[in-house]
Amino acid sequence: MKIIVLSLAAVFFAAGCTTTSSTRESAIPLLPVDRLHSELAAKFDDPNFFNANWGVVIQSLKTGEIIYERNENKSFMPASNMKLFTTSSALTSLSPDFHYYTMLATNGTISNGVLHGDVFLKGSGDPTICGRFNGGNVLQTFDDWADSLKALGIKTIDGNLIGDDNCFDEDFYGDGWDANYETDWYAAQYGGIVFNDNCVDMTITPSDSIGTQASVTWNPATKYITVVNETVMTPPDSNYYIAFYRERGTNRVHVRGNFPVNKPVWHESIAVDNPTLYAMTVLKEEFALRGIQVNGAPQDIDSASSKPNYTSALRLASYTSPALSQIVKAINKPSQNLYAEQLFRTMGMIYYGMGGMQTGRYVANPIFTSWGMDTTRMKIVDGCGLSRLDLVSPANIVALLTGMYRGKYFQPFYESLPIAGVDGSLRNRMKGTKAENNVHAKTGFIGYVRSLSGYVTSLDGEMFAFSMMANHYTVPTAMAEKIQNDVCMQLANFSRK
Repeated sequence: MKIIVLSLAAVFFAAGCTTTSSTRESAIPLLPVDRLHSELAAKFDDPNFFNANWGVVIQSLKTGEIIYERNENKSFMPASNMKLFTTSSALTSLSPDFHYYTMLATNGTISNGVLHGDVFLKGSGDPTICGRFNGGNVLQTFDDWADSLKALGIKTIDGNLIGDDNCFDEDFYGDGWDANYETDWYAAQYGGIVFNDNCVDMTITPSDSIGTQASVTWNPATKYITVVNETVMTPPDSNYYIAFYRERGTNRVHVRGNFPVNKPVWHESIAVDNPTLYAMTVLKEEFALRGIQVNGAPQDIDSASSKPNYTSALRLASYTSPALSQIVKAINKPSQNLYAEQLFRTMGMIYYGMGGMQTGRYVANPIFTSWGMDTTRMKIVDGCGLSRLDLVSPANIVALLTGMYRGKYFQPFYESLPIAGVDGSLRNRMKGTKAENNVHAKTGFIGYVRSLSGYVTSLDGEMFAFSMMANHYTVPTAMAEKIQNDVCMQLANFSRK
């Protein structure tokens, strides 16, 4: 009988111990990183995205720990997150101190104020001959060249102005770009010669009279384009729209729309066809305005009868670009597509003698491989991300961010990225939070794609690399942005203590 009592007591004692232990374990709070993981999972489980895909990697750059990941090795369209691949590989292969060099040269002779022979503009792929780097004056470089020619005593050029864009291959649109983009500044043609972002800058100014046309002007005021004004001034606060259409294969631009008389001036940049011939036409026009007569015609080297010999040519003028460290800011902060396309091809030009996507990949892919990426499972078809054929994974992007963080050119790369609440494409996001002036990240947007990848620093001073890509969503893009913003704010407020 005693044995039974003792056994029962033992059972009750054991049960009591088990209950006490269980209670004690359930009372142990989650570690901060485990709680963060749980909160992040809840964000990306948002049922509004049940028919979409989120690809996410968040990694500590201090410990190497993966804080959160979802579909990390799946392929996603990155949109403008592709610019991270372009600018990181260019900084690594060319260095932040790289400069483009463009020159004017002639195969002729100068006598009595006349240059007898053709003048060649030897392109280098430089995208910076524009107002962005010249105090807003899109013609500054051409005016400087005119001054250089006049200093040589040249008043007349008895020959043609020929644009040599052969440093790049003959492609001028990205693989997979939508043909409907051809008029738009963000899909400007690229090539060996770039002037004013290969666009004309249109200004639409309202008149005071209903039923009349608005005023249409453009800069530079070139005859290279023909403008068809189809605008109509309408009553105050009436339906308002302005549309632009450049006829394919031409430079005939239609400006259409209803313009209420109480609306402000409208500004728009329109992409041109054949940027090389555009640059040479404007150069001839500007030379004339600066007192240099050109008897010949502006020409693209493909149609020119005269070919240059730069070894023996007389150099007339030149232009050296700002450093690459400044150019990558002009790419990443405002998300400038043309500059990214130029830069990716420039790597191929420098290392293989011909600028193109393929030669650019020959330079970039070994860099990506050194950062741990499997480039056979990536599809990089343009340098800017406008194509829907680009495919990369969140793990690829975080490997890139980590590789740059550990490399010697991290600072110019980091400084090139938009800053939350401060500048670039993040200037209006995360204001008034711990993420403001903290998050440095690249945005990306094309139809049904919203990406954000970069760096954020926690309350403890721990930096994280992150990539968040949403593909195929059908809700408003602002909902994807909110999740990305919320995650950045959570990471900025995170502490392991």
